[in-house]
Amino acid sequence: MRVGQSRGGEGAGQDRREEQGAAAAAVRGSEVGGSERARHRQSGFDPGWMEDPRFKPWLYNIANHGMFCRLCRQHKQAPKQGVSTRPFIEVGCMLFRSDYLDKHAATRHHQESVKAHAALIQVITLEHEAVIGGFKCLYHLTKKEHAHHTNYADLLELAELLGCQYFEKLKPILANISASVAIGLEVDETTDVSVKKQLDVHVRYMDKNGLLYSQFLDLVTVSDGRADTIVKAIRTILTKKNIPTQRIYGLGTDGAAVMTGRVNGVAKQLQDTFPWMVSVACAAHRLALCCKDASSGVAYMNSFRDLLQQLHLYFRNSANRTAVLQAAAECLGLDNLKVKEVKDTRWLSQAMAVSNLQRNLTAVLAALAEETEHKKCPTAKGLYGFLATYRFVASVYLQADVLPHISRLSRLFQKENVNFLALKVQVPVTMACLRAIKDAGDHQPPGSFLSKLHADLDNPAGLGAYSIVMDPYFDGLLESLERRFQNLDLLGAFHALSPQAATGDEANLQLLAGKFLQADCNEVLQEWSSFKQQLIVGPFKDLDQQQVMQELASEVGEWGLLYPSLSKLAAIGLTIPVSSVNCERDFSTLNRVKTDLRNRLQGEHLAT
Repeated sequence: MRVGQSRGGEGAGQDRREEQGAAAAAVRGSEVGGSERARHRQSGFDPGWMEDPRFKPWLYNIANHGMFCRLCRQHKQAPKQGVSTRPFIEVGCMLFRSDYLDKHAATRHHQESVKAHAALIQVITLEHEAVIGGFKCLYHLTKKEHAHHTNYADLLELAELLGCQYFEKLKPILANISASVAIGLEVDETTDVSVKKQLDVHVRYMDKNGLLYSQFLDLVTVSDGRADTIVKAIRTILTKKNIPTQRIYGLGTDGAAVMTGRVNGVAKQLQDTFPWMVSVACAAHRLALCCKDASSGVAYMNSFRDLLQQLHLYFRNSANRTAVLQAAAECLGLDNLKVKEVKDTRWLSQAMAVSNLQRNLTAVLAALAEETEHKKCPTAKGLYGFLATYRFVASVYLQADVLPHISRLSRLFQKENVNFLALKVQVPVTMACLRAIKDAGDHQPPGSFLSKLHADLDNPAGLGAYSIVMDPYFDGLLESLERRFQNLDLLGAFHALSPQAATGDEANLQLLAGKFLQADCNEVLQEWSSFKQQLIVGPFKDLDQQQVMQELASEVGEWGLLYPSLSKLAAIGLTIPVSSVNCERDFSTLNRVKTDLRNRLQGEHLAT
């Protein structure tokens, strides 16, 4: 019995050992299977690629959209041939394989983007170091309680003399300006808080890649605003900064008489010395004048503009009236929007004023009615009598439809690097939009404010013949735009470098060559006869005029070598300024820096 039991015990122990061995084998099998599965990753984006040094600087993934290249999207190179929707750039790459990442990293446009990004980082670093160095010097003066307004420039010179390289690194900017094929100037003058005339000069130039830059050049105090004084100051600045005057082809001004006078204006005197220079009045100023002329030409619209300013002053000058307006807006469930100011010095400020008033008109009328009834305010009574009319409401709705188109055009003209193509392309588009509103009459498209006018009026018949206001306003606005913008003079001749001109336009080429080039016109026409084939069947056939001119102006590619005359014309066309908005921004900065408490800032200290 004991023997049987011992044998049974031995059998049971063996069974247990076999079970344990099977379990261990199963564990080992699972480990092997797990390692096999680990070697075969499921399809999709691998987060480990984000840590790979080859891909980390540029790769990122968007769920359900694919993989993108950060550098190629930031420094987007126009496709010279093939499709315009490229993986990693315009569209995401949905093939999640590392060899596709290597393939993209080896493409030409990726390599160019890497170089462009490296150059950008270097420029940003140099400017950052220079700014930090300047602040360190300023901090030293402030900490020691020295007169930092008068000693700052001297301390910077001392730091440079002692070997500080921060500020030397910014000097290549002047070298790049001097190396540019074509240069443009933006000039404007203003009166500061200390009643002194300040002349501001900006410069536009191109680098070797055909990219356009705009830089502040100098701010100087002039004794008066006469043309002779301004011209003398400009010549002094150009000499001081070593700007090659033979490459200055464009002058942008605000269009004032002292700048554009035909007999003795600034532009006329400079053109007498530099006959190849083109003078252009600021497009943003011209657009503001178009709107002002259109309102001034219609008596009611002129009164409408003045009333908007009176309405702003009525509420701005009293906290109690503002509180009444706020209470009316809350009671009616409307947004508490301010009644904006209308000023000629602020381009198209009327657009924002009309937009706010249209959204808050009911609250404004309610506030004026309460002021009239309870406080017997004569000003409120007069404003209410003007606002509470069908004609005024119709005028608000009309301008709420018209002014957004003008505002979009104005914002385009206020871009730093805007060129003549904005005038050529966008002004006709805006005019077409305005004609469509005028021609629609009482049948405006859905979504417009005028389409809701009759529904918002309790008695549409009371509107009467509003066309006696609407039609003259549109006619005046369109006529003013036509008069001030459609005649582009010499700038219009640059249409010869557009893809649409590939079938002809030799007359414009001859005009440009006669103005800007000393080469024989026949040489330019010979280049054109070859280049237009590039526009028709070559790599430029799918590009717009902006891209074509940038490729031509670039000194990196082969186009400048193949077509030197056309390349120079392209650079000139892109650098001619069509606005002086950069000077206006400098004046805004000047007003923030030179205040009543700092009214003695002048000369180099102010420019610094």
